[in-house]
Amino acid sequence: MKFKPRLGIDIDGTVTTADTLIPHINKRYNTNIVLDDVIEYDFLSAFTEPIDRDEFAKWFKENEAYMYSVSEIANNAQSILNEWHSIYELYYISARNQDVLPITYKWFEENEVPYHHIELIGSHDKIEVAKKHGVHVFFEDKHDNAVSIAEELKIPVILFDTPYNRKAVPNNVIRVHNWQEANDWIKRHFK
Repeated sequence: MKFKPRLGIDIDGTVTTADTLIPHINKRYNTNIVLDDVIEYDFLSAFTEPIDRDEFAKWFKENEAYMYSVSEIANNAQSILNEWHSIYELYYISARNQDVLPITYKWFEENEVPYHHIELIGSHDKIEVAKKHGVHVFFEDKHDNAVSIAEELKIPVILFDTPYNRKAVPNNVIRVHNWQEANDWIKRHFK
């Protein structure tokens, strides 16, 4: 059997657009933040007035399934992931909670995004799951996740560039701006 590299892929802000939740937040809070306002991995950092974190967490939990169900897929993600499906093993590892697993599967089916495995871990600490599945490259949008996975597992991490992840990164974290750049890197890496 031919060796197939295993790719660990985050979902939100990676396969989906980084700004996919912003319209929902704007509607709820009657504001008009944009992705460039979110300079930390915390949507509340974009607000000029303080927002009650507990109330936000409650609202998010109540609306999470719906927001995920209508998330917008990133440009070229579907076509590139379809191209990769027969070449690589696609293992999606997300911080989403288990209770949205049915919605997640439905979204993948509706958007025709291929997968070999989907795991929702309910935490941003993806190191142990990535190690357990033996991923060879990881795709991420959260800066500290990208850095810790790269340093701990000694694997390349593709970091999808956003305003909230622009801190310095080690050499094995590769910053890309879109799926086409990610595809170009993968093709070079796995010649």
